[in-house]
Amino acid sequence: MSRINMAAVVPQAYQAVLGLEKYIQTNVDHTVLELVKLRASMLNGCAFCVDMHSRDALAAGESSRRLFAVAAWREAPFFDERERTALALTDAVTRLGEHGVPDEVWDAAAKVWSEKELADLVVAIATINVWNRIAVTSQAQPPTEG
Repeated sequence: MSRINMAAVVPQAYQAVLGLEKYIQTNVDHTVLELVKLRASMLNGCAFCVDMHSRDALAAGESSRRLFAVAAWREAPFFDERERTALALTDAVTRLGEHGVPDEVWDAAAKVWSEKELADLVVAIATINVWNRIAVTSQAQPPTEG
């Protein structure tokens, strides 16, 4: 049972986050987007989002092997350079410390993503972090069936 139904209590705020979600769905490569969502959700300990995004990725044809490897992506050989830089940026933005995103992480991403793609990726990472914080705080639970 969740603590609060954010969509019901603050529908305008919830719709605003949905607006971001709709934007990134049409502007970020779907495969990369699901990897980013899964990685951020793992880092944030969001069971609801880990479940949802792993199931969404599987349904879209992603391999279970790659999805399991997201937890240890740095050591896994399954990701290309763009995916690796997206995952590194996801780690840095999600764990945002007092010094922000390290230049080496940003520069590596900027070498393989256009400025627009990189901006969209940052919005995607920020958006999943908002969803994670809503789900973790409200104690949203994944469905136990299916």
